[in-house]
Amino acid sequence: MFIDEVIVDLQAGNGGDGCMAFRREKFIEMGGPFGGNGGKGADIIFKVDEGLNTLLDLRYKKLIRGDKGENGLGKGMHGASASNIIIKVPQGTVITDLDTGLIIADLTKNNEEAVIAKGGRGGRGNIAFATKSNPAPNFAEKGEPGEIKRVKVELKLLADVGLVGMPSVGKSTFISKISAAKPKIADYHFTTLKPNLGVVKASNNRSFVVADLPGLIEGASKGEGLGDQFLKHIERTRVIAHIIDMSGLEGRNPYEDYVTINNELKNYSEKIILKPQIVIANKMDMPNASKNLEQFKKKTDVEVFEMSAINGNGIDKIINKLADMLDTIKKEPLYEEEKFESHVLYKFKEEQPFTIVRDNKVWVIKGEQVEKLLKMTKFSTDESVLRFSNKLRKMGVDDKLKELGVQEGDTIRILDFEFEFKM
Repeated sequence: MFIDEVIVDLQAGNGGDGCMAFRREKFIEMGGPFGGNGGKGADIIFKVDEGLNTLLDLRYKKLIRGDKGENGLGKGMHGASASNIIIKVPQGTVITDLDTGLIIADLTKNNEEAVIAKGGRGGRGNIAFATKSNPAPNFAEKGEPGEIKRVKVELKLLADVGLVGMPSVGKSTFISKISAAKPKIADYHFTTLKPNLGVVKASNNRSFVVADLPGLIEGASKGEGLGDQFLKHIERTRVIAHIIDMSGLEGRNPYEDYVTINNELKNYSEKIILKPQIVIANKMDMPNASKNLEQFKKKTDVEVFEMSAINGNGIDKIINKLADMLDTIKKEPLYEEEKFESHVLYKFKEEQPFTIVRDNKVWVIKGEQVEKLLKMTKFSTDESVLRFSNKLRKMGVDDKLKELGVQEGDTIRILDFEFEFKM
């Protein structure tokens, strides 16, 4: 089964908790802190496997969860990091963050990999917090939460030439003649239900990859027929080979077919219609084909290459023409840099990195930094609570609450944790 798009929830592993322990050994005075750090949580990594050609393995994985790092232990022992999760995908896989709309990775090379969701760092044990002013800290951190992401995973085939055209114009027959691809060929529409790839050998030891895409119809860019599922696979191609049934045996006008397909390509993407295109008149061995070709040429000045895919006439000339075109067209990246998550610049903002709203009689504080601080705090000792409140104060939370009119004893809430405000 050919699957080229899935949506998956990712939850990287949380970091292990830091340990709070003290050294207590006979004859050793003032042993001090002895708690180790927690281990790092598992990253979720996508890696290219050139042996794959579908996303079928991901179809039934609605949630991929990484393991938590091990907790730190006494005697200064650090917890082990969790093993990363490796998800294998085909070449040409694009991963997009659905929350931001930005592309996290575009994986096009064999064994290329990208960390899609990062595991949390391990929480620090109380050894890490020892200072001259506080040589025996009575607190430790919880592990940092792993990243949670909802992503769209798309396969956009790596091909140099994309074959487009109406159903039953001979695309499958053509690719079966020029490569080792074995698509389904029959005398009815939509026999091609998935893209087929074939490697073509041309003169001078040149070779290129051709993708045979399911037949397009009017409205394909809006979901009609099968076109909306497979138009994405044209995006990486450098040349579009537009095959037209010049015989008109299907009752369609060849020129109208040509206009309709180009309109669908343009409606789907302005970049696609600007790609170099070769027009191939197929079924030239059939009655009326020559007459229709003459009428076609009167309506457009595009260069047309004639062939009969069924008997092989004209195919060699077309193969060499495609190879010549590809020699002059360099491969371009599919996406602009600004569409990638890694190229977005997160600039410092003067506004506070949190928001405070009133929910009935409760002051609710929201913000990534504040919420992460809460999740990584162990409220098991007074010293740990004091550290938490001091960090909130340094962030400016106290000043903002006072500015909004908070009163002594008012309830403050961060996530599901509530406490009273003290002046």
